[in-house]
Amino acid sequence: MSALEPGLSEPQSTAPVPPPPEGGILSSSYRTLSVGMVSVIFLIAFEATAVGTAMPVAARDLDGIGLYAFAFSAYFTTSLFGMVLAGQWSDRQGPLRPLGLGIGAFAAGLVLAGTAGAMWVFVLGRAVQGFGGGLVIVALYVVVSRAYEERLRPAIMAAFAASWVVPSIVGPLAAGTVTEHLGWRWVFLGIPVLVVVPLAVALPAIRRSASGPVDPQGPPAAFDRRRIRLALAISVGAGLLQYAAQDLRWLSLLPGAAGAALLVPAVLGLLPRGTYRARRGLPSVVLLRGLAAGSFIAAESFVPLMLVTQRGLSPTLAGFSLALGGLTWAGGSWLQARGWAEPYRERLMVLGMLLVASAIAAAPAVLVPWVPVWSLALAWGVGCLGMGLVLGSTSVLLLKLSAPEEAGANSAALQISDALANVVLLAAGGAAFAALGGGSVGAAVHAAGGAAAAGASHPAAFVVVFLPMAAVALVGAWVATRLHERPVPDAKTA
Repeated sequence: MSALEPGLSEPQSTAPVPPPPEGGILSSSYRTLSVGMVSVIFLIAFEATAVGTAMPVAARDLDGIGLYAFAFSAYFTTSLFGMVLAGQWSDRQGPLRPLGLGIGAFAAGLVLAGTAGAMWVFVLGRAVQGFGGGLVIVALYVVVSRAYEERLRPAIMAAFAASWVVPSIVGPLAAGTVTEHLGWRWVFLGIPVLVVVPLAVALPAIRRSASGPVDPQGPPAAFDRRRIRLALAISVGAGLLQYAAQDLRWLSLLPGAAGAALLVPAVLGLLPRGTYRARRGLPSVVLLRGLAAGSFIAAESFVPLMLVTQRGLSPTLAGFSLALGGLTWAGGSWLQARGWAEPYRERLMVLGMLLVASAIAAAPAVLVPWVPVWSLALAWGVGCLGMGLVLGSTSVLLLKLSAPEEAGANSAALQISDALANVVLLAAGGAAFAALGGGSVGAAVHAAGGAAAAGASHPAAFVVVFLPMAAVALVGAWVATRLHERPVPDAKTA
């Protein structure tokens, strides 16, 4: 169909339409945008890997050990609301404003946490930070869907994954050094200053290439208030569920039940219809993202503790056992971005989930004294390779299956599935761990000073975390076979 020039009744000349920009994500057409966005992801990754090192010292100094877990869960629960809001906002007015507000809120949360004089203020800072992080990640996905051709999306997603490599290796060491010599507050206060540079680089480029609504000529769309209410429900429900899982008393059943009552209908309303039935296409892509991220992160959270308490490693060595994973994760993401991988994407994702399940299932082998500790580092590197294959591919498939006006809402659904699975599976794993004696392991570490607590052996408490998570990853391998719709048979050949 030919376009008509305004005010004329004849079609325009048949001059050829200029081709899209050539080159990769670092070509002149995309360089500024790519560098700016990757820099934002890099700083978020550095903060995420560094904060775990500073958090125990911060909680001790603020006399807030009892609220320690909420400093983590507050980030995830508010990020869920930020994700939904960013999806709505980006689809209606473009990703520029939610991205700017998100970076501002992320920085403000860091400042609030770094200057906190009481633990509840610190937790509030983490909540503000999580809200900003939720806005940023969804807005960036919308930028990718609008500004990059489909052929370049796997490459920019691989660049996002690669930006986690250096922080995953250097972050804990740098945070430990800063905490020891300058104090834990500078781990939080140093990052907002660095945010200014990528903000100055990225926002003008986004304004040029991805700002405004999808249809500038159409009427302005209103926010879906129902989805906003569901987003609030999912955040509050996740927080209540996390609280109940940490407090193994009969009374904790009440907040747990209230959390489930809020969470279940909200999740069903926010995720694509058929997600938890693994319906083919987009619903299975969203479900797979949650199964992959939730099972792997829940298992990974217990790896350093297992190495410290059961094998006597120092916390530094236990943390470095995961360093190889940063490299292999980026390698997996790079592989899925290659042009030859596109016809085999579904098979690569099945392979990736099998690698993840194998790594999680192999991790408890280190509980056997004669199994070398370095074997876990190798196994975890294999699992991270699988995660790089899967997570990069889910992002690419989601944008491929989304109409332009739905990219924000669907990106939010993908991130909600990711974050919610982290909360739920961490809560389930933590409850199982505590029920089989994990609490006494933690107490022994605190009393004996880390590696000296290796005699506090409770291997079953770790096994009951890892093996169920491996089973969840195997379910993910099956879901990875359902990412494309079945072709409809031609009536002439059926």
